[in-house]
Amino acid sequence: MKMALLAGGFSMFRGLEKYIIVWIISVLISSIAQVMLKAEANKEHESRIKEYLNPMVVTAYAIFFLSTFLTMYALKYVPLTYSPIIEPLSYIFVPVIGVLVLKEKLSARRVLGIVIMLAGIVIFSL
Repeated sequence: MKMALLAGGFSMFRGLEKYIIVWIISVLISSIAQVMLKAEANKEHESRIKEYLNPMVVTAYAIFFLSTFLTMYALKYVPLTYSPIIEPLSYIFVPVIGVLVLKEKLSARRVLGIVIMLAGIVIFSL
């Protein structure tokens, strides 16, 4: 009974799965670009030009550009009302990628925030 209710709650996604996955991938690669920029911001650079025009920064902005196009493609098919479900995933992806790539520590407060956001996404999607 509970599984049927849960499965019924996600029925609003039927037929849109492909485009929702594209949108989630867009959010994920945007999050990767954010971590790339954060990694570069933590480094010392010889000059402002080298700080902003180095391969990592240029690649990160190219990824943002790609992410924008993927989001626009997905939004051609997915109603904008799904945005409160999909866009907050970046608030989850960035800290997780930061832990994996930059070896950052997650505080209990940040973990609690991630759990609350996940709960909100699940509740909103029902």
